[in-house]
Amino acid sequence: MVELNKIYCENCLDTMKSIDNDSIDLVLTSPPYDNLREYNGYEFKFEAIAKELYRIIKKGGVLVWVVSDETKKGSETGTSFKQALYFKDCGFNLHDTMIYEKSGMAYPDSTRYHQVFEYMFILSKGMPKTVNLIKDRENKFVGTMGGNKRGGLCKREKFGARFNVWRYANGRDNSSKDRIAFKHPAIFPESLAEDHIITWSSENDLVYDPFMGSGTTAKMAFKNNRNYIGSEISDEYVKIAETRIENYKSQMKLF
Repeated sequence: MVELNKIYCENCLDTMKSIDNDSIDLVLTSPPYDNLREYNGYEFKFEAIAKELYRIIKKGGVLVWVVSDETKKGSETGTSFKQALYFKDCGFNLHDTMIYEKSGMAYPDSTRYHQVFEYMFILSKGMPKTVNLIKDRENKFVGTMGGNKRGGLCKREKFGARFNVWRYANGRDNSSKDRIAFKHPAIFPESLAEDHIITWSSENDLVYDPFMGSGTTAKMAFKNNRNYIGSEISDEYVKIAETRIENYKSQMKLF
């Protein structure tokens, strides 16, 4: 078994060789999809990675796969959908197809509506063993409503569970306040990572990110009392992630 709370500077396939079957509670990641992300020419062997992720995730564990598509010769690649279907072939359930809506876009296209979202595929190994739905959507009407199947009245709470489209401010000083994080070409918002960690795992669970990048998943796992393991093939990005996490730990000691 690999060491907990450590980021391994290596290909994720090498890390996963050392991870036992059925030992990871949650995988949360955003892979270097299509050519939207420049990743120093490193290989991305998706099918081998998908099979290994299925092996190492516990029964009832969840994989959150945040991904988008490149547009080539006027057509989106559809790679994201192909990956979701391949995960199903590996044995995963496609538990939910969620949307990460961004507050802004990087490259507007005059021939189509501006692209401001990515897919968040929620894949589970059987039924999810942990589901802590975030209830921060304010209901317009609060109080007693129509009858239920047993003939009684239902009470609507002030706050209900979110819809499956999550909107976050992205970009510098929005995705994170850690300036060092933006030395990585593409980070996802800390709040996005935190919300998935809260939803699909419990305290002391083990969270893995096979494409750790700037360390967002690790930082949010640590913040929420989860253990983490990360793989990151770029030595440059590992140093960024480790510095970022250590800076956060140092800040916490001050309080």
